[in-house]
Formats: sequence, structure tokens, C-alpha cells
Amino acid sequence: MKKVVWVSLASFVLGILAAGYIFVFMPEHKASGSAFSDKSGSGTGLFAQTPGVKPDLDFVKVADKVGPAVVKVETDRVEKASQSAMSEGTPFDDFWNRFFDQPAPRRQEKDPKVTVQGTGFLVSADGFIITNNHLVESSQKTKVTMVSGENYTAKIVGTDPKSDLALIKIEIKNAPFVELGDSGLARVGEWVLAIGNPLGMEHTVTAGIVSAKGRQLGVNEITYQDYIQTDAAINRGNSGGPLVNLKGEVIGINSVILAPNGGNIGIGFAIPSNLAKKVIQQLKDKGKVVRGYLGIVPASIDDETREALKLKDKKGALISSVAANTPAAKAGLKPYDVVIEINGQKVDSDTDLRFKIADILPGSKVDVKVIRDGQVKTITATVAELSDDTPAASQVKSSRDTGLEVTEMSTALARRTGYRTRDCLVITDVAQGSDAERKGLSAGDLILEVNRVKVSTTAEWEQILEKTAVGAPLLLNCRRESNGQAQDFIVTIRVS
Repeated sequence: MKKVVWVSLASFVLGILAAGYIFVFMPEHKASGSAFSDKSGSGTGLFAQTPGVKPDLDFVKVADKVGPAVVKVETDRVEKASQSAMSEGTPFDDFWNRFFDQPAPRRQEKDPKVTVQGTGFLVSADGFIITNNHLVESSQKTKVTMVSGENYTAKIVGTDPKSDLALIKIEIKNAPFVELGDSGLARVGEWVLAIGNPLGMEHTVTAGIVSAKGRQLGVNEITYQDYIQTDAAINRGNSGGPLVNLKGEVIGINSVILAPNGGNIGIGFAIPSNLAKKVIQQLKDKGKVVRGYLGIVPASIDDETREALKLKDKKGALISSVAANTPAAKAGLKPYDVVIEINGQKVDSDTDLRFKIADILPGSKVDVKVIRDGQVKTITATVAELSDDTPAASQVKSSRDTGLEVTEMSTALARRTGYRTRDCLVITDVAQGSDAERKGLSAGDLILEVNRVKVSTTAEWEQILEKTAVGAPLLLNCRRESNGQAQDFIVTIRVS
């Protein structure tokens, strides 16, 4: 009996010693678990992983998989030269240099030819390539260069300025290509790679994370973008290139950077792949994108608006204006209506409403549920087709003569010029001999306020001018941006 007890006791002690050895000297066998782990695999934590999936940080594998499908895109285009005479050294030169990346045109100068470089990537073995619209718009010739060095002349299948996407094609067989992933599954904080040709440095791979989702950059223009923000280094020339996850799936198309000094500062934006799928399919099938149109301008609902309209929450979209003779106007939708549902689907925000309307087939009936003066109403409208040439921002020369022509700041304009200021008007022309010219205003100057009232739309500019008597002074708060520096100044001109 004693022998059995001693054997049992010895076995117990040896078991304790063995377990201690395993935990102390073989840490790889320790039980997993920490404050950031999700033992259940339910994925409910902020940084929870997909059940059973261990992150693979092998950037080399991703670059090898995606890289061969990434191409350099070069386009030749002609910028229309102005017929107005401008002498050397005028204030217009700086504006033209920043806007068109070329000197201001002179009288009788031939239309200048410029070459634009960017990136694209193959999405099919037979040569379909996704890139940015702003790379190929107005292109006379588009050349594609493979990573192997082979050159092809590309045909433009279709372009969509409102999403800044384009589909081009080269004649090739068995080309390497990549798949468009589900951008809706992208998580803030996950690793991504950007591949492209920044500043002429061909096939550059950079790494970063998804910094944010659902970014809106459009100002006073009709855009259909819902950007993914990333800190992966993106510079000029990365446009049109893929933003890929660590599975090698494209979740975004690099399009925009915020760069006060023209270089990467870690704030870049990519068009989500889920939006690209819809656009590219229509470009392939129809050569253009067909979107629904009601004729309203939706706005977000902030705390002040919610309080003023006595709303329960900030869900929905405020109708800020209704264009005349549009489906919305004919159906009876009005400014200050708050759209909370469309065809039975909840509306979360102004952006959500814009996308929902765009997805409705033109000619269809749509039920719009709104809150008007505290009452819920359902209004039925017939959706029209959004015209391809609907202007993003209108240029205005007022009936009141100020000597100025102005346009609204747009995403495309800000991208080309590098302007940091967004809520403003841009002076596009100053009449020779005008009071505005004598006071030193020039094309490219920004107007922030008129008579101490902030302005960012041409409609606001017109409303103020209409209330200004001929001969009365107009007080302008202006800004001049150059090389990343901004200088504000106040100018008073006379209305004639």
C-alpha cells in the first residue's frame, strides 16, 4: 500500500515539474489570450480577427501576386489655348501654372500638347484596365506599359467623371489580372499596399493602413465617391493604381491626395472597389454610367439643424434646394423636407440618399418618405436620368458688372491646383481695365466672404450681387495661395 502511495506521489511531483518546464522554457505552448484577444472567435472586439484566420504580413507575396497586373498609363492631350492676349509676367501666370501645369497661353500660340502619367491595373485576361477618369479625359492617345516593358495602345471603353473612374482596353491574351475584393469588409487599421508609378518611379510599392472609411471630399458638386483613406504613401502618378489588402484583393482605386506642398503627407484616398464594380460593369456594357436623378441637393443634418427642425435624431438627409422643372419639383418635394426613407429603405445621411437615388433605374416610380413641419409624408416621384454633362460647378458672370468671373471650388479643381481652401469661390477671369484689376485681383484668387457673408456657391454670389445697388461698394475677403502658403486680404470694388 505504501508503495502505491509513494508511486502516486512521485508521479504527481514529476507531472508538476514537467508542466512547469513546458510553461517556462517552451513559451510557444503557452495558452493564448490577452486583453486584445477574442477567445470565442466571435469577432466582436474592435480589433477582432476573422475566426480561424491569422494575419499574414507577407508583403512580398502580395506584391508578387498583384504587381504583374499593374501598368503605367500615359496619355497625350491638347489643352485648348485661350485667344486673349496676356503679356509676360502677369498675375495670371501663376494660376495657369498651378491649374494646367503649364505656362499661361499667349495670343496665336498653338494649342499646347501635354503628356499625363498615371497608373492602372488589369481586371481581365483579355485586357480590360481600370484607371482614373482624370488621367484619360480628353486623351488623344493612351499608351499602356506592362511591368515587362511591353507597350500597347489602349482604347477608351468608357469614362465616368462623377466617380473619377475609367475603363480602357488593350489587345492582349492571357494577361495577368487581379480581382476586385469587397471594400465593405475593409477594417480601419488593417494593412494595405499601394502599387503605382509615383513621380515617374515605376512600379513602386508602399505600405500603410486603412485610416478611415466613408470620406467625402466633394464640395458644391455632384460626386459619387465614398473614399477609403489610407496612410500608404501616395503621390502624383499613383492615380488609378490599386489599393490592395493582404489577400491580394483590390479594395480601392487610388485617386486623390491631400498635399499642401504637392507631396505625400500620409493622407491619400481611394475609390472603394464596391463602387468601382457598379461603375465598371456599366462602362463595359453601355460605355457610360446611367444614374437616377430627382433634382434635389441633399445636405447633412447637424445638431443645430436637428434642433431647429425639432427632429428626434440626425438620421436622414435635409433637402437644401430643389431645381425647377425636375422630378422632385413636379412631385412636390420642397426645401427643408427631411428624407428619412426612399422606397422603404432607411436613409442615414445625405451621401446615402445620393447613392440610393443614383441606383434607381430612370423612369421608375419612387416613394420618398419625408418629415415636413413635424409631419411624416410620403411623396411619389418619377426618377429621371442624370445627364452625363451635368456641370459639377457653374461659372458665372453676373448681371451686375464686377469685372469678375467666378466658379465654385470643386474636387477636380482643388486636385489640379493643390488648393487647401475648399469652401470658397475661385476667380477665373478679371476684366482688363476693371476696378477689380486695378485693386490687384487676379485669376486664381479665392473669395471667402462678400460683404462679411461667407460664400461657397455661385448662387450665393448672385444673391448678394442682386441686393447690391449699382455704384455701391462690394467688400471682398480674399485669399491667395501659392507654394503651400496662403495670404488673406480684403479688397473693396465698385459694382457697375
